[in-house]
Amino acid sequence: MTKLSVNINKIATLRNSRGGDTPNLLKVAADIESFGAEGITIHPRPDERHIRYQDAYDLKDLVSTEYNIEGNPIDSFKEMVLKIKPTQVTLVPDGDDNITSDAGWDTIKNQEYLKKIVAEFKAAGIRTSIFIDPNLEMIKAAATTGTDRIELYTEEFAVEYAKGNTDAIKPYAEAAQLAYELGMGVNAGHDLSLDNIQFFGENIPHLAEVSIGHALISESLYLGLENVVNMYLYKLKKA
Repeated sequence: MTKLSVNINKIATLRNSRGGDTPNLLKVAADIESFGAEGITIHPRPDERHIRYQDAYDLKDLVSTEYNIEGNPIDSFKEMVLKIKPTQVTLVPDGDDNITSDAGWDTIKNQEYLKKIVAEFKAAGIRTSIFIDPNLEMIKAAATTGTDRIELYTEEFAVEYAKGNTDAIKPYAEAAQLAYELGMGVNAGHDLSLDNIQFFGENIPHLAEVSIGHALISESLYLGLENVVNMYLYKLKKA
């Protein structure tokens, strides 16, 4: 079964927009787990414009499912992750000024760097995942870094699927199959939604986990958070 990890960055954005502690990030995370989600994802950035580093520490003892921390492994991020020791760390090549993630790693160009980072996290007992485009050469190079998993960057699929182009799934399916054959687990995330998640899940082999935040929280404004979490779980089970 594909696990659903809910990215709660947007909850932090809403909280930070007024100061104070409403909505309370920790309560929302606990509620999301109680609604059936199988993981909590956060993506702190250096400017802490949504998730703060302190949030990452506060969530450590609260998350009872899988705890996934995403980010660019700059020194402050590495230090935080090594102290918290989440279930999984997902390496994302964000620039400091990125509004959101917009590309996967060039695992060929950054091979030695990624090997070093992956080894450091794995030595601490943290499962590692590399955020990556569905490029077969990049998948092959990811395998030689020693990473446990890849996370397929799915924005292009989501954009094309919304236009009716179902063939956009093909490079993702091929990438997932190759990753599996090379011994890596397969995660996916970015712009997955209630509109496309079942089709994606039906067509991606060996899909271990999806991480969904922006769409899920946006859909929850209309449909309610508990309802939406369970709608995703239902669609993933049907996939």
